[in-house]
Amino acid sequence: MNMIKQYLLICITLITIVCVPTMARTRTTQAHLRTAEVPIDMIAIDDALLPDSLPAIDPNAISLKGYSKRASDAKESFLVTNNTDHRISAIRLLLRYTTLDGQMINQRAVTIPVSLMPHETRMVAVKTFDIQRMFYYFGGPKPRKKATPFKVAFRLTGYDIPVGN
Repeated sequence: MNMIKQYLLICITLITIVCVPTMARTRTTQAHLRTAEVPIDMIAIDDALLPDSLPAIDPNAISLKGYSKRASDAKESFLVTNNTDHRISAIRLLLRYTTLDGQMINQRAVTIPVSLMPHETRMVAVKTFDIQRMFYYFGGPKPRKKATPFKVAFRLTGYDIPVGN
């Protein structure tokens, strides 16, 4: 009886050694991922919803792209580019969030501390306006849970140029 058990154990071991490497491997990565190159709109200067106290700033001094915010995210991230010939240490933006049909959801001012050399681009993140996680950016992946898509537009309201160094 022991001889049969040893024989079965040897057979199972050999089958495992021979068959396991030839099994199809499981892919854990996604192939052919694409980034959504959806432009972030600028808020027009003559927009009636803009505060009267906005200073006259060159709206092209900073550009934004690559916005991302999933329904489950606590932060919104995007790329900022310094289009000036000066180093910048902080950016002030007015962000406006709207539904896909143009109804305003929220509008807020944010200050982003970021060190940008002339013509440099950097990824930044700000705390999301969506504390209940009910919205997702329309250019990103659609969530599994029920959530509302939104668009975002921005207006540059200021930036800091450090003195010295």
